[in-house]
Amino acid sequence: MKVHWQGVIPALTTPFDSNDRVDEGFLAGHARWMVEHGCSALVPIGSLGESATLSNAEKRRVLEVCVDAVGDRVPVIPGIASLSTAEAVALAKDAQSIGCGGLMVLPPYVYSTDWREMKAHVRAVIAATQLPCMLYNNPVAYKTDFLPAHIGQLARELPNLEAVKESSMDVRRTTAIRALLGDRVRVLCGVDDAIVEAIGAGAVGWIAGLVNAFPAESVALYRHAAEGRRDEAFALYRWFLPLLRMDTVPKFVQLIKLAQKRVGMGSERVRAPRLALEGADLHEANAILDEALATRPATNAGTAKRQSATA
Repeated sequence: MKVHWQGVIPALTTPFDSNDRVDEGFLAGHARWMVEHGCSALVPIGSLGESATLSNAEKRRVLEVCVDAVGDRVPVIPGIASLSTAEAVALAKDAQSIGCGGLMVLPPYVYSTDWREMKAHVRAVIAATQLPCMLYNNPVAYKTDFLPAHIGQLARELPNLEAVKESSMDVRRTTAIRALLGDRVRVLCGVDDAIVEAIGAGAVGWIAGLVNAFPAESVALYRHAAEGRRDEAFALYRWFLPLLRMDTVPKFVQLIKLAQKRVGMGSERVRAPRLALEGADLHEANAILDEALATRPATNAGTAKRQSATA
């Protein structure tokens, strides 16, 4: 299935049951719920999917569940990251054999160094398959910064590098990549509370986090912004921003899973070393969610059948 690198693409959370195992049934239903609300692809086993806490076998099983759940409706584009290049290459090849439509390629966990070494790593992963690839640039989280010139080098050498998830929190990067590469590499926004600005600068897609709990609002916001409906976009953005900012802090996984629980689409279970929110963190998050749910705008948010939260 061709990847178009546009629209709202959820970075899926990974649900766990009460025994700390991946809840495959809920994962499948959640993946379908995203597609039913108009999402154009799925990104499992990324940072929000707690990939670093999953075993290799669990990662592969998550991909199988997602591919089986959505079939040929949308492509599944897993995050490919590991401690070693060899392990990342193996996961990329497994993703292709499982039937994934593309790859989101990350720098290695823990080790961050110079361009020569980081280029060698991501180049090996991108070249490992013929799948279309998106480079994930998140210098805040991974301490590796792929500059526009670096992306240009990779694009010249690797025909299957088709997109970049830009999460530097500097919207000028979108403009710079577009100025350097035009339409050769499509830019997707990876920061929830910068989506409207990024689209204005030339981004064509959104790898989103809060979409796990608010898919209708996320798709509506993207469409308003992409279609130039400025007033509608900013009206919805003003309501959404306190929630979208949950995607930009260290406990973003816990916060987004709490939001899922509050809308009846998941539980707040996370895998250690993460712990569920408590105390002041929980109070503040619930206050934001209380206000958002009390003033939720009229979209089709309530029309889709909701799946019960995991017990």
